[in-house]
Amino acid sequence: MTPNDSRQGKGIELTPDVYEYIVSHRSNANDAVLDALREETERSLGGVSTMLVPREQGSFLTLLIKALGVRRPIEIGTFTGYSAICIARGLPEDGKLLCCDISEEWTDIARRHWQSCGLDSKIELRLGPAQSTLEALDPEETFDFAFIDADKSGYDAYYELVLPRLKPSSVILFDNMLQRGKVAEQNPEGDAAALNALNTKLANDPRIEAVLVPLADGIMMCRKK
Repeated sequence: MTPNDSRQGKGIELTPDVYEYIVSHRSNANDAVLDALREETERSLGGVSTMLVPREQGSFLTLLIKALGVRRPIEIGTFTGYSAICIARGLPEDGKLLCCDISEEWTDIARRHWQSCGLDSKIELRLGPAQSTLEALDPEETFDFAFIDADKSGYDAYYELVLPRLKPSSVILFDNMLQRGKVAEQNPEGDAAALNALNTKLANDPRIEAVLVPLADGIMMCRKK
């Protein structure tokens, strides 16, 4: 490997064949519950269904929740409930996920699938603007994991509201932090500009440790000190 090559890291091009290999080589790759939810979301919502987390990212969430021993996670941006199922599956018996979303239409789909797979008792949904929901939480309410996957312009505000409620060593995941590579452009615009600024902020925030992982469209993984 030449010095120039080393700057590219050891990653490989994610071709369709490589991606299918990744998706098929994970535990419980054939998941009837999640496949049914994905199929309904794609059928009923069309193009907006791309907001679903990818299959391998869902498996990553479940594994991470179990490995960290999470009991009280919060999810900001629930859509039709795919990632919520993945998080809830990793919780112990006494664990409960708080979901924040603004769309009754999308979360109606989520509720039905949560109930059909027996996870509705592990998930609490609060509808409304996420910032208002967070501001209205009981002052003593805390969490030990956060997954932020909502409107990108709101990420920074959600971060500042959630961080004080997280216990030390808790993990925060921010989704879509690469914006298909647009954050690395010289003059990013729109969501890419907002997330580029947040990536820079998180990398230099003394309150946390952070690493940007090229999983799906990029996950910024942070640990509260």
